[in-house]
Amino acid sequence: MEYSPIISSLNVVPSPHVKNKLFVFCIMLSLWVYMIYCCVGYCSTVPSLRYVNRHGKDVDGVESLGASRDLLNNNENDLDSRGEEWDEPRSEAKALDDNALSSFFNETKKLPQAIIIGVKKGGTRALLEFLRLHPDVRAVGAEPHFFDRNYDKGLEWYRDLMPKSLEGHLTMEKTPSYYVTKDIPSRIYNMSKDTKLIVVVRDPVTRAISDYTQTRSKKPDIPSFESLTFKNISSGQIDTSWSAVQIGMYAKHLERWLKYFPMEQLLFVSGERLISDPAGEMVRVQDFLRLKRVIDEKYFHFNPAKGFPCLKRPESNSKPHCLGKTKGRTHPNIDPDVVQKLRNFYKPFNMKFYEMTGHHFGWD
Repeated sequence: MEYSPIISSLNVVPSPHVKNKLFVFCIMLSLWVYMIYCCVGYCSTVPSLRYVNRHGKDVDGVESLGASRDLLNNNENDLDSRGEEWDEPRSEAKALDDNALSSFFNETKKLPQAIIIGVKKGGTRALLEFLRLHPDVRAVGAEPHFFDRNYDKGLEWYRDLMPKSLEGHLTMEKTPSYYVTKDIPSRIYNMSKDTKLIVVVRDPVTRAISDYTQTRSKKPDIPSFESLTFKNISSGQIDTSWSAVQIGMYAKHLERWLKYFPMEQLLFVSGERLISDPAGEMVRVQDFLRLKRVIDEKYFHFNPAKGFPCLKRPESNSKPHCLGKTKGRTHPNIDPDVVQKLRNFYKPFNMKFYEMTGHHFGWD
């Protein structure tokens, strides 16, 4: 039987040159997939913009020390609570790539092993974004408020809020109201008694003024700082039912946490040093979390206009990323006599706090 020339032409054996090209193509494809995975592992830690507020209206979670006279119901539509402070959006295509690669590399969602529990206006957003640059950290950007507002939804609901991670990654979140809310220590302990807890603290007087400044930016008609500080201005008695005052009584809140967690599981970060020496403070944080010392001075660029450090990627020449416009607000001028009375009020709380933590923060 004779074969058709056309059929004979189909039985072509690839030349060695073609085989080499196919081999090189396969290698390049494998390297391309691997590089994308490495980029996802790094970029997923970079601050992002697109977060949805799952919780609606934001309210203060401070434990009442009596009848709470809280005019600082000031987390409503708060960008910091939603995690929308850093100008670097992730595209929808990037999110789809992340999901596909997460499935391919068997990433899972875990309950947080570390939580930034406080304090409001102390520097918690900055610390979280610094940590999200670490390749071994996976942190949710928005504040979950699980233990104070959504506890009835259960741990599986909470777990589902967390980003996917690989074995060896550290999952964490931050909700500053946890530190000052009564039932939170026992709830976190019941989830995991090994949870590491971080508290960013700041001069309580400056913190209270910052708290008030944030509220006034949204509610310009609120009473003056001076009138809110005192039960009666003429008597000079501090109103401890005002949340802005309550939060700064750090020692009182710490007593509640030490009933459930040893001091070794709590790290108190200086909000002042987080601004003046962010790399130095991040050494303490990374050591506490048992992370490699990756975040150092190369990651920071001080912005004199805002008065705090911005983030930069040391391997690129891109513009530094700074906290948004809701950070670094100018504080109002407060009567010096009022400031001094507040300092006198906080002094015994500060002294006790220094003694309990073994760290002098230099507020007095």
